[in-house]
Amino acid sequence: MDHADIQRLLDESQIFLDRSTAALTEADSGFAPTPDTMPAVQILAHIAQAIDWLVDGAFVREDGFCTDFESHMALVRTCKSLDEARERVRAAYDGARATLREQSAERLASPLPEGPIMGGEPRVHVVEAIVDHTAHHRGALGVYARLCGRAPAMPYA
Repeated sequence: MDHADIQRLLDESQIFLDRSTAALTEADSGFAPTPDTMPAVQILAHIAQAIDWLVDGAFVREDGFCTDFESHMALVRTCKSLDEARERVRAAYDGARATLREQSAERLASPLPEGPIMGGEPRVHVVEAIVDHTAHHRGALGVYARLCGRAPAMPYA
């Protein structure tokens, strides 16, 4: 996967997410279908946090991915508005594009540190992880929008 492919995949992922979640309004921020699920605002904040976490673990931290998931979720829970969550997502995608653009082909192909998260995989595979993880939550947020009486846009239109 070259730099053009990386940028295209990240751009598409962000566009599809934005289209899928545009129907959600600030009034929907706290909506969760059950008490044990994250509200819409936290899912969107989680998407942003995961993008940052994947890029950081692959290209910034020498020891790989931080597995202090409690602190990650604490940060997600600080987000209270969809506007703020959307800004976090925008900043995360922008940061991912910038960091990945700076990487040499050799660095992109180099293996991640051994461990439970993508251990030994080429670092560039975090792009696929970003796309897949975002798609997973994008679908959930589409259901949330429908449960709020809104019709999400077709992401690929």
